[in-house]
Amino acid sequence: MAVPEPLPKSTQPRALAALGLLSLLWALGSLRSDLLPQFFPPDDQLPFFQRLALPLILFALAAAAFALIRKSPWPRGRSLVDTLFVSLGLFVAPGVLLFLAADGISDLSRVALYSLAPVFAAVLEPHLGRPDALQRSTSLLAPLVAVAGTFCLFPLYLPQSIAAACSFAAVLLAVVSVAAANCFAVRIASELPPAALLPFAALASGAAGLVFSMNALLSAPVPTHPLTLVPTLLWSAFVDLPSLALLFWLLPRLSATRMTTRFLVAPLFTNLLALALFRPPIDLRELLGLVLVILASGSILLTPPESPPSGNSQLNLPNQ
Repeated sequence: MAVPEPLPKSTQPRALAALGLLSLLWALGSLRSDLLPQFFPPDDQLPFFQRLALPLILFALAAAAFALIRKSPWPRGRSLVDTLFVSLGLFVAPGVLLFLAADGISDLSRVALYSLAPVFAAVLEPHLGRPDALQRSTSLLAPLVAVAGTFCLFPLYLPQSIAAACSFAAVLLAVVSVAAANCFAVRIASELPPAALLPFAALASGAAGLVFSMNALLSAPVPTHPLTLVPTLLWSAFVDLPSLALLFWLLPRLSATRMTTRFLVAPLFTNLLALALFRPPIDLRELLGLVLVILASGSILLTPPESPPSGNSQLNLPNQ
């Protein structure tokens, strides 16, 4: 593996733009039943694990094809094990935990809990992230302010039963898994040579897609009508696959704490889009939440740490 080289302290504008685009695509995904109810009715969705598996499998196939065309080196030995750990922590464990918690916690509470990801990432990054992360001074103030703002937008209701408490704990554990996996993934991606990031992305997404596919076969039947999959396939091609490509492209370019701000910015974009499209009434609490999330996210993304981690590897996707 290549030794990561420090880059200038300021975050690259194109990395910030890519993170913003990733968050926007996620926001569109959360609103797709509202934007396209004729294709994605709320009561006629694919089973949970099928929805998770489909974009990951498609992206893995595309990334693997480009890696083979470019004759990129594939992970072996310790690199392969590290890649599988990234897949487990970033996709598999959170997906399984959210499935187990689906009936015991609301979507709004889940979004609120995921706003804690930057807090956990800031704490874990010096221990699980790049070696030079220990040289950085990471403040918890901005992530905590962002959490407060998100709680204003998405109120967190404490569990009132044992089952609800178990679901609450499962989602919280999923958030910790995502934060830790982001730290580790940033470290691995930063150490990879440029040509090796495509195989890394293909294996990490493909392994998770395979696990979710096996769970889908065990937990729910495959839809019988082929037309059921057409809207989802199109959505995956134009929204989910670019989102995954941006996610892996950003790993060597942003710190783990900055990477996890997507869990703040995506709900923020969801609210702004909903306000622009549907014009719902907004109260003072929601307005305060929007302001707090905007200010805190901007502080995390734009304030340079003492020695920000950023790698020299690139996700070499073909020019469109």
